[in-house]
Amino acid sequence: MKHKTQRSPCPPAMENGTQPCEEHPPAATVTEGAAKIVFPNANEVFYNPVQEFNRDLTCAVITEFARIHLETKGIQIKVPGEKDLQKESENLSEQEKETAEQKELENLDPGDQTRTAAVGEICEEGLRVLEGLAASGLRSIRFALEVPGLQSVVANDASARAVELIDRNVQLNGVTHLVHPNQADARMLMYQHQKASERFDVIDLDPYGSPAPFLDAAVQAVNDGGLLCVTCTDMAVLAGNSGETCYSKYGAMALKSRACHEMALRIVLHSLDLHANCYQRYVVPLLSISADFYVRVFVRVFTGQAKVKSSASKQALVFQCVGCGAFYLQRLGKATGDPGGRIKFSAACGPPVTPECEHCGQRHQLGGPMWADPIHDLDFVGRVLEAVTTNPGRFHTSKRIQGVLSVVTEELPDVPLYYTLDQLSSTIHCNTPSLLQLRSALLHAGFRVSLSHACKNAVKTDAPPLALWDIMRCWEKECPVKRERLSESSPASRILAVEPRLKANFNIREDANPSSRQQGLKRFQANPEANWGPRPRARPGGKAASKDPEERRRLLQNKRKEIAEDPVQRAARLKTFPCKRFKEGTCQRGDQCCYSHSPAAPVASADTPLTDCPETITKISAKPEAAGGGAAGPGVD
Repeated sequence: MKHKTQRSPCPPAMENGTQPCEEHPPAATVTEGAAKIVFPNANEVFYNPVQEFNRDLTCAVITEFARIHLETKGIQIKVPGEKDLQKESENLSEQEKETAEQKELENLDPGDQTRTAAVGEICEEGLRVLEGLAASGLRSIRFALEVPGLQSVVANDASARAVELIDRNVQLNGVTHLVHPNQADARMLMYQHQKASERFDVIDLDPYGSPAPFLDAAVQAVNDGGLLCVTCTDMAVLAGNSGETCYSKYGAMALKSRACHEMALRIVLHSLDLHANCYQRYVVPLLSISADFYVRVFVRVFTGQAKVKSSASKQALVFQCVGCGAFYLQRLGKATGDPGGRIKFSAACGPPVTPECEHCGQRHQLGGPMWADPIHDLDFVGRVLEAVTTNPGRFHTSKRIQGVLSVVTEELPDVPLYYTLDQLSSTIHCNTPSLLQLRSALLHAGFRVSLSHACKNAVKTDAPPLALWDIMRCWEKECPVKRERLSESSPASRILAVEPRLKANFNIREDANPSSRQQGLKRFQANPEANWGPRPRARPGGKAASKDPEERRRLLQNKRKEIAEDPVQRAARLKTFPCKRFKEGTCQRGDQCCYSHSPAAPVASADTPLTDCPETITKISAKPEAAGGGAAGPGVD
């Protein structure tokens, strides 16, 4: 389809269609994936090109979810670029392939042989998708053009300008039969689809900031077993900069720690499960990603009163030492099974720590509650990874998706949170060991260890803090610290004062180097361009785009800091203030003092009438007893 940036109501003088209409600001064409959209240069509708990885990953996840969902109905999806043959016959010869295909066709019912779903086509038994905050409609259009097995896609936004742009882009891409623009408040729209027959199979929420206002409606509007995709970009709140704000939005206290990004994921999962429990529903995480400046979670929502009872045992509080950073988890509930196969739920016992840290003697901070169960479904992640690996040309960010998902499959699923190399070494003020050395020492000691996709230097291990600090004490003996420089009350001094009980072995093991690291996959991408990150919020009329972004950043840089004062002006300003030490007779600086040594300002007595004549102004002696003033008042000339 030939692309035109303007709609038909434009004046006929605009022959090429590239100039703006009088009703709309100038527009630009953006191509991403299989979609091409018209996007206004003015900041009227939000669009961030940095989120391409987010949108690519969402398309991959929904594709595999559609494959699983439609397989139960006997429908096979066709993804562009994938081979039509079944996976078990990929390595067979041509003759064996034909034989396998013939047997498969014979085993199928006549009505099932032709039941396939392709991209861009309406599947009557397919997925009903809702994008609650569609903005330009790019994500919904990409769903229609890249994800097979869809029945309909509702692209909703509360802004009339955004819905107008969505309609324009839907027509441009020729997906009016699949994508339906809608203007409404996302919460009201989801509340109107609470009935089981009207619920959506997939709900995607990608707001500007926190999704907290939409979670209660979302867990009610998604179908039983449906997919809920949520993005959070308020990382300052989730990372512990404002714990009370995090509690008001997500019902949990966030802590400042090196594992703050994984803790943010677990807080969001806790909030989703808490909202779902109110309606006898619960969530099952499929994939939880921390990338760039946001977190993204994919969960399935199910209904079941019996399963809801186990939700308390999936949440935990975090006790974190403010000195050495050691953390401990305390589950909120306990689930135990009896010989009859029944599960009994009860309150957990705690706390797992003493009032002071056993390693450094500092106090503990309390965070949470947060999700303490696995945050990924490794079988589902493996399916998505395999699909992206076998079809790398489908997405522009396929290499990054492969790298991130490879690290996810290597993570320890039953070990929440992590430490970092620089955190451990900076606590005791020693040189930092290499990643392979520390991982090898943990493996030699009989513990499990893995990386984390949320942090490049993460050390996720099931070793207790006591064993971890013993390993660091052994490392300090090889790279000694000048202990005379350490304060006796510092965490480093108290930790190193104890002899290690564990003998660490830092010889490199082959299994210490993870597979994703050996293959050189793109696991932790560096910023590809300057000023790469969040974009300003969209505003009516594009007010935020009135100035050049670079000029705006320069003007707002350090706006809360005082402007550097000229030294001469500062000296003159300080000379207007009297020197307190001079009044007391203790100033030894003389003329070099930056404050004024002149006599105190004239003061009129309460008994002396005020006059305009300067000759009648009283003169106060510089002596302390005269300055204090007597009963008769100061002398008058």
